Amino acid sequence: MGKPTWRTALSDRIPGGRDGRRMLTVTFVDRIGSGLWGATATLYFTYAAGLGTAEIGVLLAVSGSVGIAGPPLGGLLADRVPLRPLLIIVQLVRAVASLALLTTTDLGLLLAITSVGSLGDRAASVLTKLYATRVAGPERVRYQAISRTAMNVGWAVGGLAAAAALTGGTVTVYRWLLIGDALSFLASALFTLGCAEPPSAARIAAKSTSAPGEPAASAPSDPAPAPGKTTAPNPWRDRRYLTYTAGEAVLFLDDSVFKVGLPLWAVTATSAPHQLVPLLLVLNNVLVVLFQVPFARFGATPHTARTSLWPLAGAFLLGGAALAASTVGAPWLAAVTLVLAATAFTVAEMLHATISWELSVVLAPPTAQGAYLGVHGLAQAVQRSAGPLAVTAAIAAGPLGWLGLGAGLAAMCGAQHHLVRDRGDGALSVAPVTVSEH
Repeated sequence: MGKPTWRTALSDRIPGGRDGRRMLTVTFVDRIGSGLWGATATLYFTYAAGLGTAEIGVLLAVSGSVGIAGPPLGGLLADRVPLRPLLIIVQLVRAVASLALLTTTDLGLLLAITSVGSLGDRAASVLTKLYATRVAGPERVRYQAISRTAMNVGWAVGGLAAAAALTGGTVTVYRWLLIGDALSFLASALFTLGCAEPPSAARIAAKSTSAPGEPAASAPSDPAPAPGKTTAPNPWRDRRYLTYTAGEAVLFLDDSVFKVGLPLWAVTATSAPHQLVPLLLVLNNVLVVLFQVPFARFGATPHTARTSLWPLAGAFLLGGAALAASTVGAPWLAAVTLVLAATAFTVAEMLHATISWELSVVLAPPTAQGAYLGVHGLAQAVQRSAGPLAVTAAIAAGPLGWLGLGAGLAAMCGAQHHLVRDRGDGALSVAPVTVSEH
C-alpha cells in the first residue's frame, strides 16, 4: 500500500464518504451563486427592473413570506419521495426562477417569480441538511461544521466576484450576475446527479410493514399503516418540538444582528469610523471559516449540545453588553467594543449552529425526520421576516435595548436547556437515533 497523500487524508476527514464530499461541492457552488445575487439583488431591481424603494420592499417582504412554506413542504415531501431527485428538481426550479427574472419588469410577475424562487431556496436548504444528516450519520455535527465553512467560503467568493463585476456599474453587469446565480443552481443539480440516494428510515419502516411473502414496499408514498401500527409522527402535533422550534426562531436573531443591527447601530449611534462596518462582516466570515469545525465538539453528543446552551447564553449577553457600551467614549473605544460585539455574536452564531443541528435531529423521530426538520426550518424562515423588526426595535431603544436583547436571548437559552431535558443518564428523553444509523 502506498503512502496516503494529503488529499486522501483530507477526504477521509470528511464524513459521508464520496457522497458527503459531493454534497459539500453542491453547497459551495450554490453559495457562490447566492453571493453573486445577494450582493446585487437590490441594485438589479432598482436599475434593471426599474422598481422604486417601496416596490422593492413589497417584493422582498412578499417573497420572503411565501418562502416560509418551503422548509415544511420540502421536509414533508422528503419523507414520501426519494430525496436526491427531489433536491435536483428544487435546484432546477431555482434556476428557472432566476432566469425568469430577466424576462419582465412587471411588479406582479416579479412577485410571482421571486416567490417561487424563495420557496425553492428555503426548501433546498432543509433538503440539503436532511441529505447531510442521512449520509453523515453519527458524524453529522462535524459534517455540518465543514458544510458551514464551505458555505462561508462560497459566499465570500461570490461576493468578491460581484464586487469586482460591479466596478463596471452597468445594467448588463447586473443581468450577467443574475445569470451566474442561475448557472450555480444548474451546476448544483448536475453535481447532485452524481450523488447516491441516502438511506431513509421511512423506507425501512415501510419495508418492515410488508406482509409475509409479499415484496417490501418501495413506492415513494407512505404505505397504509399495518394493523396495530401507529401512523407516522406528526410534528404539528408535537408540542415539545414546536416549542423548541419557536425558541430557535429567537436564537437565530444573530443573523439579523449582523445584517441589520450592527451596521445601523455603528453608523447611527457610535463614533466609530464607518469604514469599520464592512470589516466587522469580514471578521464574522473569517472567524466562521477558521473555527466552525473546531466548534463541532460543542455538539458532539446530544448531552454536550444541551450543556453548550450555557456558553451560548454567555456569548449573547456579552454581545449585547458590548453593543450597549459602544456609544460611550472616543472613536477608538467605540471601535474596540464593536469588534468585541461582532466577535461575541460570531461565537454565538457558531455555537448555535452546532447545537441547533444536533438537537433538531435527535428530537425528530427517525421515520418522520424530513417532516420534523422541515418544521424546524421554519425557525430561520420566520427569523428572516421578523428578525429585522426585533433588531431595529433594539436600536430604537438605545443601549438598554441591546442589553435587553442580549438578556432575552440568554434567557431563551435557559428555556431551551430546560425543554431539552436529560433522562438522568446523560441522554435526552428522545432517543438520539438518525436514519443513517438503521
